[in-house]
Amino acid sequence: MVLPRTLVILLELAAAVVIVAGIQAAAWLVGPVFLALVIVITVHPVQARLRGWGLPAWASTTLLVLAVYGVLLVLAGVVVVSIARLATLLPSYAAEFSSLLGSVTAELARFGVGADQLRALAGTLDYGRLVGVVSGLLLGLTSLLGNLVFLLSLLLFLSIEASGAADRLAWIARDRAPIATALTGFVGSTRRYMGVNTVFGLLTGLVDTVMLGLLGVPLAVLWGLLVFITNYIPYVGFWIGLVPPVLLALLTGGWQLAGIVLALYTVVNFVLTSVIQPKYVGDAVGISVSLTLVALVFWGWVLGVIGAVLAVPLTLFAKSLLVDIDPKVRWTDAILGSTTTARLSAAAVGPPPGDDGRPTPPPDGP
Repeated sequence: MVLPRTLVILLELAAAVVIVAGIQAAAWLVGPVFLALVIVITVHPVQARLRGWGLPAWASTTLLVLAVYGVLLVLAGVVVVSIARLATLLPSYAAEFSSLLGSVTAELARFGVGADQLRALAGTLDYGRLVGVVSGLLLGLTSLLGNLVFLLSLLLFLSIEASGAADRLAWIARDRAPIATALTGFVGSTRRYMGVNTVFGLLTGLVDTVMLGLLGVPLAVLWGLLVFITNYIPYVGFWIGLVPPVLLALLTGGWQLAGIVLALYTVVNFVLTSVIQPKYVGDAVGISVSLTLVALVFWGWVLGVIGAVLAVPLTLFAKSLLVDIDPKVRWTDAILGSTTTARLSAAAVGPPPGDDGRPTPPPDGP
């Protein structure tokens, strides 16, 4: 019995809702697992290079795992120490915050804002609440230690098993060639995306750190690290990394310093991440700008912060499973992919029949 097309679509949508709800319920597991997978995919060429230099498999895997562990632990240490310093530094700016708040409310009063509204605004901008939020964030970092241990353990086992990934793909290709091709494409696109983002994140974070240090903004290293991390979040990452240093510059140096930080941040990040970086990324990932923005909101809602950071790799993985493995739905690349991807797909398929008034001739051979 053939089901009506409408019923099939409704069943597929219902299954998609159930799957998304399950992923969201297991976000505490899915997020770290996929993060570990993306890290291993990104650094795996280093292991292959070490093997090419003559190191045995166990030695190359050990060196790779130690390097990844070292980077993660250093990043975690810098974040913890910087946030601890921020929690102890903020109370010393209470007077500056009160003075700034007073000048803002005075300016608002000149524009006709009522006294009741000003008192309500002052209540919502209580400096003690800001200090409490930062202190709570510091205490909340202790709850991440369990996830960090799980992530490090998972990285170890995935790195060990990555040495046999080529054999596994070859075995899959014997029976399911489209699946192997789709997974290979996902690995390549993810590696290019993460590699370029890492390089430009490091460059942008380094430039911002030096700039903030020269301007005398406290905790310049923390804000540079924040820029590096938020560079993985498309479109909105810049604004997340911008707000804290501008606010701290406002407290330490007033409106003039805050304006300088805002202008320099905008110029540096716009040039590096909006002008130069897209030329290197190009259309390598094969998804459109609109889809990237929708994916950012969707995966952020499903998996939280990790989902926002890994929005593009998660979308590439879903696309490889739902689109790339099935030749019947390859036409969706014209909708999901970028303009260049669509042109390349059209060129690979050939011109549609009837463009020159005649049907497309069949290819030579069987």
